[in-house]
Amino acid sequence: MSGSPLSASAYEVLGVAPTATDEELRRAYRLRLRQTHPDTGGDAAAFIRVRHAWGLVGDPVARAAYDRGQGVSPAEAEWRVATPAAPARDSRPRARSYGHPGGWHRARYLELVREWAGRGADLRDPYAPEIVRAAPLELRELLAQALAEEATARTVAELGMGYTAWHDVATGGRPEHKLDHIVLSPSGLYGMSSSDFGEEARFRRGEIIGERVAPRAPVATLMSGMRAVAREAKVRFGGAIIVLPDEDLMQPINALGSVRGVPVVVVRRGVLGHLLRTGVPGARDIGGNELFDVRTRLQQAVRFV
Repeated sequence: MSGSPLSASAYEVLGVAPTATDEELRRAYRLRLRQTHPDTGGDAAAFIRVRHAWGLVGDPVARAAYDRGQGVSPAEAEWRVATPAAPARDSRPRARSYGHPGGWHRARYLELVREWAGRGADLRDPYAPEIVRAAPLELRELLAQALAEEATARTVAELGMGYTAWHDVATGGRPEHKLDHIVLSPSGLYGMSSSDFGEEARFRRGEIIGERVAPRAPVATLMSGMRAVAREAKVRFGGAIIVLPDEDLMQPINALGSVRGVPVVVVRRGVLGHLLRTGVPGARDIGGNELFDVRTRLQQAVRFV
């Protein structure tokens, strides 16, 4: 399990209800082992998830901790992190950063999770794993989106002072149609979105598709936001980048062609830094005085949600 708010719980992986008895849990574990074992034709990744799930709830003490939200993975512990651009652990200069990455989605999650829990509910920690696991899918999607945007912001920040990023940029439409990131780098000017759909991404006719993606059109939404910013700031984007969790993409970099001359790529989060350093293939370069002019135009025009 990746630790994403959209990931299946340990009980879901084992195929039992959270109220299952210890014996029911043990029988389910043995059955899932036989079904997923690679030696009997099962899926190796699923087999690993089953073993990990059993490690979380197979022992009564571990299960009690898991149910209280104390038995968590490192990724689940990060659910509480609200400020991705925390001070660096070393003295290297970081990228210039403006806006609050993931801020709109975190605020929306907090608003709705309190509404869902009900008036008078004990919600001292709205990010507690037991709260997140029990929350409706639409709330977990909001938190997953915030985490995805924060992770991208951390990656960009670590690229150094040659990069400038604007996060949660208003595009003149509904707040949820904001532009997640604008990144100005020596390799070009990029509009970017960060997502976590909780499933492997598939593509059709230059768009991302999937059961949890529909009815959203991530590529079309990103391009629409980029056009709005380009008109307002009078700049030209060189490329469009959609960032997804590593486990959601079979290939590190997926080129989806061009939209009105702007190349579009979908990339694993783990290769984003390399891509921004080397540049999106076919992207328009920025250099010399133009880089400073573009930064100034964006600083004057960008508004945040």
